[in-house]
Amino acid sequence: MLKVAVVGATGYTGEELVRILASHPKVKVVSLTAKIDAPEKIQDLYPSLLGKIDMTCELPNAEKAARLADFIFLALPHRVSMEIAPVFLKRKKKVIDLSADYRLKKDVYAKWYGAAHKDAAGLKLAVYGLPEINRNKIKTARLIANPGCYPTSIVLGAAPLFKNDAADNGFVIADSKSGVTGAGRRADIALGFGEVNESLKAYKINEHQHSPEINQELSKLAKKDVAVVFVPHLVPISRGILSTIYVRLKKPLGTARVVEMYKKFYENEPFVRVLEEGKLPQLKDVRGTNLCVMGIKVDAKKGLCIIVSTIDNLTKGAAGQAVQNMNIMCGFKETEGLI
Repeated sequence: MLKVAVVGATGYTGEELVRILASHPKVKVVSLTAKIDAPEKIQDLYPSLLGKIDMTCELPNAEKAARLADFIFLALPHRVSMEIAPVFLKRKKKVIDLSADYRLKKDVYAKWYGAAHKDAAGLKLAVYGLPEINRNKIKTARLIANPGCYPTSIVLGAAPLFKNDAADNGFVIADSKSGVTGAGRRADIALGFGEVNESLKAYKINEHQHSPEINQELSKLAKKDVAVVFVPHLVPISRGILSTIYVRLKKPLGTARVVEMYKKFYENEPFVRVLEEGKLPQLKDVRGTNLCVMGIKVDAKKGLCIIVSTIDNLTKGAAGQAVQNMNIMCGFKETEGLI
């Protein structure tokens, strides 16, 4: 059994990680830690875990977690993971970081996250953990930068067009709607029920911290610079992301041809579903799953391909994808514990 620690077990992502790992047939959770007032049973903190796991969530102690576990999940705020990951890496542990600390180049990170990066060695080691794009690198990685939720939905939604040189890299718009858990479990008036319920708002238009991550990964696929106009929205639901992506095509292609392209690109991917022509996904299709489900429509007159890409931000957008990466790194069946 793989001995696993979750550092940051009490956030939305941490809770989801514990839920998935507790049922994983090849994993034994040996350490749960978080910044809490005092040690407490995780099943008392989250009654939905009752009967699935019986373990005390303790105060953070990286040295102790390193002694107990072989594999570490860091479900921590940005700027915190880079302080802790080196402790585990020095002890030859495999690490998956769910923050943004290892996703971007050093200078880009400093610009978008407002802090100088403190682990240059870790940045060199890190592999961007989008399995559908980087599976071979993930297999041998020691440190995974688990992707952000918005980038997962957008990069997967646009990847086949850029990889097949069918997209005009000068015109890409991503309009995304996300549930409230995407902002993390924290006290914030703007995220309260009275503020969010029966409302809808755009925020951080083309200024969201996931923008450089989206551009970075699509640019790698296109082998040229891609600058996406990214407009996120907050919707009054607990979880889920629906991204509508508009890409100008380099040459005339009908919907059927693009659907065929996407199906071929993702034909061996266990967690991506490309719908038939004329069908579009809904958030209820992916809630609680590790799936990315997408539908495609081409506007031939305008030369636009419109992709609707849906994920659950807590699973394929965070914890589920992290476990998918763990499975790949450890040689387990990729779907183990996720289906």
